[in-house]
Amino acid sequence: MATKETKQRGRPRSFDRETALEQAVRSFWERGYEATSIADLTRAMGIGAPSLYAAFGDKRALFDEVVAEYGRRYGGFLSRAVAEEPTARRGAERALREAAAEYTLPGRPRGCLVISAALNISPASAEVADSLREMRLSNVREIADAIRADIAAGELPPDTDAAALAAYTGAVIQGMSQRARDGAERSELEAIAELALKAWPRKAGGAAH
Repeated sequence: MATKETKQRGRPRSFDRETALEQAVRSFWERGYEATSIADLTRAMGIGAPSLYAAFGDKRALFDEVVAEYGRRYGGFLSRAVAEEPTARRGAERALREAAAEYTLPGRPRGCLVISAALNISPASAEVADSLREMRLSNVREIADAIRADIAAGELPPDTDAAALAAYTGAVIQGMSQRARDGAERSELEAIAELALKAWPRKAGGAAH
């Protein structure tokens, strides 16, 4: 009995959890949730299925952790831009330009995991799609709130449609992600960003800020 306990206690974990999680991020980012199988994950993470389940839980639990890790390491630039820039337009401008850079960075999967991971998802995985949709809608609401604040402050014309302008900006960013996955280079996405900014109204009586 003592020999068995010594053997179990002395058995080290055979993989680095953070490295394995990063590989899971890349797998879901490249293939999406539905198309990424447990076999794909274990192969990419370099671990067996029992180790995956023991360390991360089931596929859905792993994906939830992947999304959180993606947000910490790669995502979140839109929210930061809107929160840190002095006006909604400046926040949108920064977010659009950062999207062009982030979505085409060499050495990474193209586009945005939160935008692309739920494509072609089955009804059985509807909760995953709903969760990612809510994250995208939250970003649009953040833009809309910033636009409304600027309208109240006189930075944007009073007749600006905050909801429509925020939705438009979100749609452009989502489209930029797909264009990147289709092979578009950074320069093309930057040109799209510049065109999108032309839809933003200018401050009443002056230039856009």
